[in-house]
Amino acid sequence: MNPFLSKLIVDIARKKLKKSNDDKPISKRDIVPLVRVLQVEFTHAVREYILIIIGVFSAGFGLKGFLLPNKFIDGGATGISLLLEHVTSLQLGILLVLVNLPFIILAARTIGMKFAIKSIVAIAMLAFVVHFIEYPTVTDDKLLIAVFGGFFLGLGIGMSMRGGSVIDGTEVLAIFLGRKLSLTIGDVLLLINIVIFSVGAYLLSIETALYAILTYLAAAKTVDFVVDGVEEYVGVTIISNKHEDLRIMLTQKLQRACTIYAGKGGFGSSGESYDKDIIYTVVTRLELARLQTEIDKIDRNAFIIMGIVKDLKGGMIKKKPMKDH
Repeated sequence: MNPFLSKLIVDIARKKLKKSNDDKPISKRDIVPLVRVLQVEFTHAVREYILIIIGVFSAGFGLKGFLLPNKFIDGGATGISLLLEHVTSLQLGILLVLVNLPFIILAARTIGMKFAIKSIVAIAMLAFVVHFIEYPTVTDDKLLIAVFGGFFLGLGIGMSMRGGSVIDGTEVLAIFLGRKLSLTIGDVLLLINIVIFSVGAYLLSIETALYAILTYLAAAKTVDFVVDGVEEYVGVTIISNKHEDLRIMLTQKLQRACTIYAGKGGFGSSGESYDKDIIYTVVTRLELARLQTEIDKIDRNAFIIMGIVKDLKGGMIKKKPMKDH
């Protein structure tokens, strides 16, 4: 890490320790763990925001280089914003923020405030890009517009998700309704987009709506390619010598349920087998970035196995309810 940034992180750690321990002298033993935690948070935050920035510019290229000049629409909150632009005098940048705002409020309640703040930043950046940055119009071929406009828009959505945010809030609504109605998130997104495309066929033309469906399919497949689909849960198995610290982090800090398996390592540092607990938990793709950050804070060398979970039944997937003390 850059020496200046390292010094800055150490200074921040010292100030935090001074606030919590006014009367005690700060030792190296006290400050090293906090510096390590701050370094992990900083590096993960930089990586995530780089992904979000790439996603925003990719989505902006899909909108202004393909869809907007040819009056095409897409699904989700972006599609709603494009439809409203046709029937109102408001600019698309403003509509992107207004349409996504209710979904971000819902995300703050159901997923977390950190995720909601990052999503607000990502959506505000997309609105800025759409309003102020000029992209060249690539083509006027309708098939190419639908396919590649959807591709770049889907790439932007997917990269933003990899950064722990969304630039299209309907995914958040789909997760919420999927839990309430016992439907898959993919089914909820499909129902939402059927309504959007039907309105598009009425306001614009059936041909435009059909091309919009093609755009949506291209975007959806690109998102699947980038993040394996927002509608899928991820089963995470964690094997670490610091299993108790990881269990406390999951259950108390992230408020997630987990299962502990009694395991035995086949080959340790001494060449002999040894006992250790194995942790298994299930999270959504939107929560995966934060989970990886928290694991790195405790054990950078933890062995993590992640696998897509297609179907779930029973158990407790939502956050644990906090008990009153």
